[in-house]
Amino acid sequence: MGSLVNVLSDFAKAINQLSDRRFIRVFVMGVGLTIALLAAATWGMVWLVGGLVPESFTIFGYGFGRPDALLSAATIGVMLVASIFLMVPVASAFTGFFLDEVADAVESRHYPFLPPADTVHWGEAFKDSVNFLGVIIAVNLVALILYFIVGPFAPIMFWMVNGFLLGREYFQLVAMRRVGREGARAARRRHMPTIWLAGTLMAAPLSIPIVNLFVPILGAATFTHLYHRLETQGAAVTSR
Repeated sequence: MGSLVNVLSDFAKAINQLSDRRFIRVFVMGVGLTIALLAAATWGMVWLVGGLVPESFTIFGYGFGRPDALLSAATIGVMLVASIFLMVPVASAFTGFFLDEVADAVESRHYPFLPPADTVHWGEAFKDSVNFLGVIIAVNLVALILYFIVGPFAPIMFWMVNGFLLGREYFQLVAMRRVGREGARAARRRHMPTIWLAGTLMAAPLSIPIVNLFVPILGAATFTHLYHRLETQGAAVTSR
């Protein structure tokens, strides 16, 4: 119970800082790049369909005019539906490039006594974001099959699966800035139950449209508080 109260406290602090200009900047960049990518992908698919499908053809003596226009319209519809499902994971991947700024904003407001954190190289951030996007899509595709088996427990399974993934990703991101990749992995192993609990809290809003776009920012901010709280407690216990 104590862990849940502490995690909710971390989450509340993150929500209270949502109006921070640095938070807003990261949100706008992540969502803006996502919309641009999905729009470009839609245009590319329409262009491809228009180039491959003839303007008219005949089957068994019946002529069909402008099938390219019909298929192009259908392609736009399919891409719009696909975008609903792709928006959150793609936005999470793009926003992941800038979440270091969110952690900096949290630390500058709540932990000004800390020394500057190590900047995560853009190459590392890119690799982690792409890996995370691939893992979350793959796991959710597998989970989608299992949802038909577990029936009414599907939402709980969704939160648990994504909670594990989100918790792992955000804690790693925050901890790497302070103790490096190996140190972050060690810290993650020490605190995995609490990390999973906090990740599940982050996963719950994923099923709420619009709200789910704020999850990456709230996750990075929440786990910044969680990391410093857990590691400070651990240091205090060790020093006794």
